Amino acid sequence: MKDIAKDLGVSVITVSKVLRNHPDVGDETRNRVLARVKELNYQLNLAARSLVTGRSYLVGLVVPDLLHPFFAEIAKALSEVLRKSGYYLIVTSSDEDPELEEQEINQLLARRLDTLIIASCRTTVDLFFRIQNQKIPYVLIDRWLPGLSSNFVGVDDEAVGVLATRHLIDIGCKRIAHIRGPETSPAIGRLQGYKRALLESGMKIVNDYIIAEPKGDVESKQRGAEAMSRLLALKARPDGVFCFNDPLAMAAINYATKEGLRIPADIAVVGCGNLHYDDSLRVGLSSIDQHSRQIGEEAARITLSILNSKVPPAPESIVLQPELIVRESSQRRPAMNARSRRRGPR
Repeated sequence: MKDIAKDLGVSVITVSKVLRNHPDVGDETRNRVLARVKELNYQLNLAARSLVTGRSYLVGLVVPDLLHPFFAEIAKALSEVLRKSGYYLIVTSSDEDPELEEQEINQLLARRLDTLIIASCRTTVDLFFRIQNQKIPYVLIDRWLPGLSSNFVGVDDEAVGVLATRHLIDIGCKRIAHIRGPETSPAIGRLQGYKRALLESGMKIVNDYIIAEPKGDVESKQRGAEAMSRLLALKARPDGVFCFNDPLAMAAINYATKEGLRIPADIAVVGCGNLHYDDSLRVGLSSIDQHSRQIGEEAARITLSILNSKVPPAPESIVLQPELIVRESSQRRPAMNARSRRRGPR
């Protein structure tokens, strides 16, 4: 850096700012420095910089499943925002296993990451108290834990369950099932919303219509098919299904169509996530949009706010409102209410 500064007649601080993508450098100077850096094939010694600054400029992301498009979209948004400020993302997976999650977090902490962003599969808070004791800031995404005062970004999961179930009721479904997820806050909230919507519409909660999937975000293709097979084996099989996430819903639809059922005429299906898939889907999937990109952007904003503050800011809780996206899998004509039937045509 000293050699580059001397060659170009600028200060070492200026060279440092260019390498850190700091905005406080003119375009002409920035281009000269970058050109010289390229000529010399210079690589910044991140370990040395970390010793001087006390920062690694690395942020860890721990999610239940690396293949799930929901978490992939969050990771993409996170990385894009953090990169602009000179921070980089390290991503790892817990496979919905609390013990593996703790191992992965410990490995990240050993590397002295500046912040952690976690979609936790845990039901206890002891691990997070230990993280706090090490003075490592963290942000929870998608899943929150009761009894823990922490930064959080996610969606209103009870509202997710209400939206999906009310939509199935509105299109005339009378026997509505729910393929639920593991014992984490999203699954618990969506189940509560499902039950609330049924009760508010005067419908009974039938336990046989609730299928629990302990690893809702992992191995979804197999689990969604198994859950749908159990529902279709019931004597009074459901005519509507709300699934914990889109991968479960896609697998459930594929199984139902292989069994000769028509979607949505025989059974309507709604997922959650509003994920982007190609046209290999037999039926376009109705879904609840969780605003995954916004979750990533808000988590990145909170992370940078923490890192740029001399005094740790008070924890933020960002709860986004979900949105129903209707597609072919639930596009039935809305059921007429009793008043409309009595009146008949005008």
